[in-house]
Amino acid sequence: MLILTRRPGESIHLGDNIKITVLSVKGKQIKIGLDVPEDLPVYRDELYRKVQEQNRLAAKSSDQDLLAVTQLWQKSKNS
Repeated sequence: MLILTRRPGESIHLGDNIKITVLSVKGKQIKIGLDVPEDLPVYRDELYRKVQEQNRLAAKSSDQDLLAVTQLWQKSKNS
């Protein structure tokens, strides 16, 4: 992990299309501003993790459903 120190009003750039600016610091909270392309999704970490878990569960479920359908098709084909 890269760790940088910035003061309010200072920014960092990620590539050519992403700019992160420290807007304010109050106690334990830091307010940041993000300039990102409109087509780039941005998620809070806790939401991103939940989406990833739901996607993993959905993929696992669809694999099982596909296997069950394949087995049914093969049974009917052999009958």
